[in-house]
Amino acid sequence: MISASYSLNNTDTNGDRQTAELAILYCCHFCSLQQKKAKPEKKELGVITYNIPTPPGEKKDVLSPLPDSYSPQYVEAAWYSWWEKQGFFNLGSVRVTKEISIFIQGETTLWNPGCDHAGIATQVVVEKKLMRERKMTRHDLGRENFIQEVWKWKNEKGDRIYHQLKKLGSSLDWDRACFTMDDKLSYAVQEAFVRMHEEGVIYRSKRLVNWSCTLNSAISDIEVCSYLHLTGRTLLPVPGYKEKVEFGVLVSFSYKVEGSDEEVVVATTRIETMLGDTAVAVHPDDSRYQHLKGKTVVHPFCDRKMPIVFDDFVDMNFGTGAVKITPAHDHNDYEVGERHKLTFINILDENGLLINVPPPFLGMKRFEARKAVLQALKDLGQFKEVKDNPMVVPVCSRSKDIVEPLLKPQWYVDCKGMGKQAADVVRNGELKIIPDHHLKTWFNWMDNIRDWCISRQLWWGHRIPAYFVTDVDGHYWVSGRSEEEAREKAAKRFNVTADKISLRQDEDVLDTWFSSGIFPFSIFGWPTEDLRVFYPGTLLETGHDILFFWVARMVMMGLKLTGKLPFKEVYLHAVVRDAHGRKMSKSLGNVIDPLDVITGISLEGLHAQLIESNLDPLEIEKAKQGQKSDYPSGIPECGTDALRFALCAYTSQGRDINLDVNRILGYRHFCNKLWNAVKFLCGSESVSDRWILSRLSAAVALCDGGFQAYDFPTITTAIYSFWLYELCDVYLESVKPVLSRTDSEGQKQADICRQTLYTCLEVGLRLLSPLMPFVTEELFQRLPRRHSQDSPSSICVTPYPETSEVSRGQRSSVRMEFVMSVVKTIRSLRADYNLTKTRADCETSHSTLHTHFKLTRFN
Repeated sequence: MISASYSLNNTDTNGDRQTAELAILYCCHFCSLQQKKAKPEKKELGVITYNIPTPPGEKKDVLSPLPDSYSPQYVEAAWYSWWEKQGFFNLGSVRVTKEISIFIQGETTLWNPGCDHAGIATQVVVEKKLMRERKMTRHDLGRENFIQEVWKWKNEKGDRIYHQLKKLGSSLDWDRACFTMDDKLSYAVQEAFVRMHEEGVIYRSKRLVNWSCTLNSAISDIEVCSYLHLTGRTLLPVPGYKEKVEFGVLVSFSYKVEGSDEEVVVATTRIETMLGDTAVAVHPDDSRYQHLKGKTVVHPFCDRKMPIVFDDFVDMNFGTGAVKITPAHDHNDYEVGERHKLTFINILDENGLLINVPPPFLGMKRFEARKAVLQALKDLGQFKEVKDNPMVVPVCSRSKDIVEPLLKPQWYVDCKGMGKQAADVVRNGELKIIPDHHLKTWFNWMDNIRDWCISRQLWWGHRIPAYFVTDVDGHYWVSGRSEEEAREKAAKRFNVTADKISLRQDEDVLDTWFSSGIFPFSIFGWPTEDLRVFYPGTLLETGHDILFFWVARMVMMGLKLTGKLPFKEVYLHAVVRDAHGRKMSKSLGNVIDPLDVITGISLEGLHAQLIESNLDPLEIEKAKQGQKSDYPSGIPECGTDALRFALCAYTSQGRDINLDVNRILGYRHFCNKLWNAVKFLCGSESVSDRWILSRLSAAVALCDGGFQAYDFPTITTAIYSFWLYELCDVYLESVKPVLSRTDSEGQKQADICRQTLYTCLEVGLRLLSPLMPFVTEELFQRLPRRHSQDSPSSICVTPYPETSEVSRGQRSSVRMEFVMSVVKTIRSLRADYNLTKTRADCETSHSTLHTHFKLTRFN
């Protein structure tokens, strides 16, 4: 202990006496902390379970003593089913939604759960499962049977997301849970398509699309979300090929000019596409080729005569200044082909096999043809060279296939008008996007928006409500909410009776994001008028990686179909990556399931999950090595509250979160601090001090401002600092001697302390409840509350703290800062002179009269 020998000549107020006592007590406390540093803190995580029989929905027993330490399994047991049964999350509660993603105080609030059908991803998983277990393709089963298999898989696995959300303590109104393939939502999808088709906003066109040969489907531009940036020759794995395929090279070869000995040298990174070439382009100002105006070149593998066209899209300073044109397989070449009315020759079928080409290339796989064409050019003497070439390779985010531009008829949404409107509502402040560094991306995309390809060549999803009219001259498509409605439309269009009309519904399904785009109003019964009770909403919280997949579509379709924005604010959270900053991938073995963080899992358990996945054996072994490297002892049990708190604290990282399980574990230890603080009160009731109340008031103010600005790191830092550094580390240690006093004056001080400590704990738990709902509920129920009929039955329905509840006590804060600076100085001196384990007297001196008067207050 330190003996502080101060001269105490002035004890003007009770507050000063308390401050004087604190000065001495803090010296003791901080010295004990300094001594403890010599011993490493034990981090053993005990597991305590809640074993008192409690039927689901019944309130947990809170009369039995608290366990000695915090354990997530004990804390999280029974609470969620009781919250649900009490209706705390249902519409009508005082404050229903009190969640990480949305925070509204004192308002009737609805957080509606729902899932989309994830068309491509789900179909891929089920197809792999079929092949692995039954050696069958979807075509072997047929469309109806395959869809039944998908529904079966959905019913078996689909609740996992909801289970995760419940384990996370999410305050969702589960009575309103919905699925985009539900009848109500499917009807809204049909309605949206028909309305937009009748207006001409949805139209059908044959143009180049991004095609996945593995999926046999078109994908939208933003679904090509994986672009491989190559610096030169690279061998890449491609689905369906045993050997890796060469990319990152530029092949030069020549075309012979018809009727002369001249040749034109061109270059390409996709040599197999030369089989579909129909022209060579040069710049109009390039003097090297002026004499070739009106000339043609001859294709080496067929008798095709190809014109030399002059187009200013050509960079005359790149290479030879001559460019091969493949209008049916390149987006730039497509535009050239349109301008010069060139022939469009499609050389690939939906599976990536060559068509409309001469033997021996006919029927070859596209990348096998790459080698064959190169060799054939060498044999003809028209091959020039191969050299490294930096390039970007587009990869399908779902199938990992190399994307091919393919000429296909598809359904499109005309986005120009809707895109302008979506940009304008952000510019004029009607829609707020947070953080605002995403605004530049929003405007760039909206101001340069392309039409949206919404048809997918899949079986799982909303089948397009469009019908091809047959047995009538010409080609005509008609949309309808039913086949009968479509037939009536067609009969009226062609001025015949309905029985003369023969219809064939489009085989394709809609892009999943089409149904997700109308989700904010389809879940509330649109197109009925019921939605006006809940629509529009207030806040959307989602990841910035789906800003255009989802947010943009909801804004555009909400404005188009309802005339209203679906929400007023968009909060974009970061993308979660692993501790090394890598994107989470099953093949890397670095995917972190929130349930595994909550409950803990061994390394063997992580390996077992890989075996149950759709990964191939080589990927499984690679993933196992990744898991062994990152989680050699598995993932420790951290609990829901620690995970929620960590995710909020992590939002300061910006666009990406590098999730480190060790940091989450640190917040589990923080939960133990809360536990011990309340356990301390439960044993000796409550405590008080103006300084700690002022710190509580400051924490409340910071949290209130943080929620208003969606600044979650400010919130987590304020709460963490108050509980750990101010309440637990400083204040609780300081009041223990006060509470142990038996004289009458000491008892009076102890009563005051108990009352204020109760306030700190009760308000502090309410402050933390949105982030850590389980441990705060457990501890809130244990508080020796001042009972009244108006006492809330759960922390879920208590009002969030306001600064007016707690006085700020600025004067006491200044005094406490002085006391703590004295303590810090004493601690430093003890460390400098190696007195951490030695009792020592403390003499003080001061250089100013002001400091002298402050020091003489304390003994």
